[in-house]
Amino acid sequence: MKKIELEIVALSHSITQTHSYAVVLGEVSGVRRIPIVIGGFEAQAIAVALERMNPTRPLTHDLMKNFMLAFNVELNEVIIYDLQEGVFFARLICSSENDTVEIDSRTSDALALAVRFGCPIYTYEHILAQPEVFTPGSESGKISAGPVTTETGGKEDLKSMSIDDLNTLLNEVLENEDYIKAISIRDEIKSRNKTS
Repeated sequence: MKKIELEIVALSHSITQTHSYAVVLGEVSGVRRIPIVIGGFEAQAIAVALERMNPTRPLTHDLMKNFMLAFNVELNEVIIYDLQEGVFFARLICSSENDTVEIDSRTSDALALAVRFGCPIYTYEHILAQPEVFTPGSESGKISAGPVTTETGGKEDLKSMSIDDLNTLLNEVLENEDYIKAISIRDEIKSRNKTS
């Protein structure tokens, strides 16, 4: 089967499930999008790696990467190979000096590791042909894949804060290791610095 490369195009709160997030994968050479509902911890793990943040202590996926590298195991690619009852299935394709193995994984964990290793993410045409997949602008393309917002009211609250207040809030959320909120705050600070 021909593999189709995907990339992470958005990470947002899930509009279908409370206290959940959606990571949206898009075709590298196409327009179809796969929204995958994931938990808060997994969303945070993906966000930390995407934004190249350095937590004070290694997160679980950082530990897994360090463990793999310590034993000379490389993550070559992630393949999302199946979809059953709304649940996506993934495999890690790993190699060492002597062997290549496929390891079953939750898709959210596979994505968190893929971002850390900088390896490609693939799927197959039969996955992209499923009703859960959408094309922007189509009737099924109503899934919100906008920016992550804070629990204190969202981006509008950030816009009303001063730069000093934003920097203070950023330090507080980083101390509490709430990296998803930190992304929104940092993005607001960056947008103001561009206009200054």
